[in-house]
Amino acid sequence: METYKTARELFTEAVRAILETWPVLQIAVDNGFGGVYSQQKADWMVDVLQQYFYDNAILQQDEVEDYIADLMDNEFDTVVDDGSLSQVAQTISQIFTQCQQGKFADVKEKISMLNQKSAERAKVTPQPNVADEECEDDEKESMECETAVLTNASSTATKKKEPTSQSQEENDGWTTVVRKK
Repeated sequence: METYKTARELFTEAVRAILETWPVLQIAVDNGFGGVYSQQKADWMVDVLQQYFYDNAILQQDEVEDYIADLMDNEFDTVVDDGSLSQVAQTISQIFTQCQQGKFADVKEKISMLNQKSAERAKVTPQPNVADEECEDDEKESMECETAVLTNASSTATKKKEPTSQSQEENDGWTTVVRKK
């Protein structure tokens, strides 16, 4: 286990552990929502968040939520609408309070649990579609494959009125994530 010189260093490490296990941020980083430097932006968020707590005397949970929501929107073009934002803000606020009160053992235990959870996280990579693999074979057959994919997609769309996946790709390249009902 690492040794910490100050409560501030311990708090920074805790914020890092919390953000590394937050699925919303990890999805944004894994998919490059923040551009080429998504991982650097996530690392930067750790420092910015810990500084936010030290710069403001007393923070309410909704202020922390709003600040994190602004960071996610501005840096990753992501609106957090899954309810996890309040949980992340609450956890960070609690850990800050524990650090201020000198409850370092509790904070170190929480960091340890979060790091274990982070190590267990599997990175999701999309599986290639059979139609996609066929299209990669030959440029000459490329047009035929694209036509086959479009035909299959349109026939699937007419059979089902509701999409079965949780995301839909729009014509402009954006992916809209739909909440499961």
